[in-house]
Amino acid sequence: MTATPSSPVSPPAHPSPSGAAHGYRPRRTLPLRVEAVRQLRRRRTLAAGLVLAGLPLVLIAAFAIGGEPEPGGRRINLMDTATATGLNFAAMALFVSAGFLLVVPVALFCGDAVASEASWSSLRYLLAAPVPRARLLLSKLAVALAFSAAAMALLPLVALAAGSAAYGWGPLELPAGGTLPAGEALGRLAVAVAYVFTGQLVTASLAFWLSTVTDAPLGAVGGAIGLTIVGNILDAVTALGDWRELLPAHWQFAWVDVFQSELEWGGMLRGAALSVAYALVLFALAFRHFRTKDIVS
Repeated sequence: MTATPSSPVSPPAHPSPSGAAHGYRPRRTLPLRVEAVRQLRRRRTLAAGLVLAGLPLVLIAAFAIGGEPEPGGRRINLMDTATATGLNFAAMALFVSAGFLLVVPVALFCGDAVASEASWSSLRYLLAAPVPRARLLLSKLAVALAFSAAAMALLPLVALAAGSAAYGWGPLELPAGGTLPAGEALGRLAVAVAYVFTGQLVTASLAFWLSTVTDAPLGAVGGAIGLTIVGNILDAVTALGDWRELLPAHWQFAWVDVFQSELEWGGMLRGAALSVAYALVLFALAFRHFRTKDIVS
């Protein structure tokens, strides 16, 4: 009998150097659109959007009931010209909400990003996928910042539309006198919104860092809001002198300079540089802590 040759056998697939399954690509895990859809479906996202979109309507109703705003004494501010045009109303809405209201959604989106997954015990399953920790954290941070930026833009956009319907469209009347053409005023309003978002990076990074430290979402959100309020209180202590300039809260309203006849960049540049510096340090601490965090504890 003649021996028949054995049938050829294909060589086994070579495992990846990291021991992961064949064909596994870390960069393809947890796409941003998946994380964005998950966050968009959360009830707190809808609630935050409704509050921000509803504030301009509440302000219009308040002006309709109370009448035209009266000058606030010697200090002329954006409230004095709030009902002049839709642009004035949008600037005023940003002015009254930047100090606290816009802090809340930023702290909510960033503080809830990781802590909520840990509290639901779903974080360990995400990492068992396996999703690299840096990839997971970067995805959540990008989506949280994107939603925070959307919150910053939602309120002035709704205020601009509602204010234009209520008070008409026209040039922006400056509180100190004079006007800005509508096109130029729109650009300056965009600069103001961008600066407000940059200033909120401190709250965002603080909330995100706390979110990697604790498994309680309310603790991360509340801690970031609480420390932001402490910063505002310290800035009001004039006895601190020049030390207040190291507080992000000291520069939070530097964007008001855009609503002058001559745009002033000095305060905004100093405030933006300080906010970015604080944010980079806190974001680095978040990634450093999460890299070694015991997920199953």
